[in-house]
Amino acid sequence: MGQHFLVDLNIARKICDSLSGGEVVDTATGKSRPIDVLEVGCGMGVLTQFLLQRNDVVTWGAEIDTESVEYLHAHYPQFTPRLMEGDFLKMDLRSLFPEGFKVIGNFPYNISSQIFFKVLENRDLIPECVGMIQKEVAVRLAEPPGSKEYGILSVLLQAWYDIEYLFTVGEKVFNPPPKVKSAVIRLKRNGVQKLDCDEQLFVKVVKASFGQRRKMIRNSLKSVFGDFGGAEHEFFTQRAEQLSVADFVNLTNWVAEHRQ
Repeated sequence: MGQHFLVDLNIARKICDSLSGGEVVDTATGKSRPIDVLEVGCGMGVLTQFLLQRNDVVTWGAEIDTESVEYLHAHYPQFTPRLMEGDFLKMDLRSLFPEGFKVIGNFPYNISSQIFFKVLENRDLIPECVGMIQKEVAVRLAEPPGSKEYGILSVLLQAWYDIEYLFTVGEKVFNPPPKVKSAVIRLKRNGVQKLDCDEQLFVKVVKASFGQRRKMIRNSLKSVFGDFGGAEHEFFTQRAEQLSVADFVNLTNWVAEHRQ
């Protein structure tokens, strides 16, 4: 399943402790209760065991691997009612967690970007996400504008989340050891409820701008939106990695006004 299982319990505890607790109001009872936390890819329960010890969260799990599900049922029977066998990427999170929830996990490297896009889709429900991912991806997500690592997912996540690179994890604490280093990052919702532009167009402009990242913005956008009737923007001579979230909002509003 593309998974490398974490075997160092100290690292597992540290990851678990990186996620804050919280409360939500239960719509059924009208009373406050601990917030739900969904662990994506529970594996053999190395993180799960520490999450289940906490009283400030209600731990749920999403696991696609049948053998792992059987193992968790056998070793953590109290967790069984809240363990969902299936693909996290296909789950209807709005119906499962209408009051909101947090996300945590040792994310499979091959789908980590898709997991973050899923988090973005449900950003109004997810105030916080802690994940262990490939180090290069973690660096990319947390990088500010101006870095060669800064990319599409960096901009989209940073538009709605504050991102912290927490710590690096070496290869030897996994079985089997991956060929790359890992890192743990934390996403926390910022104060932005809505961008000051057409949000769907914003995503399209960001993706188009990075589509040919070695080219100037003018050429990247031209291939998607046309030549804007010859109109020019101040960012047209820059490259995508030089633009901040606010710059992309500005550019999106300009594109909305000038596209043919």
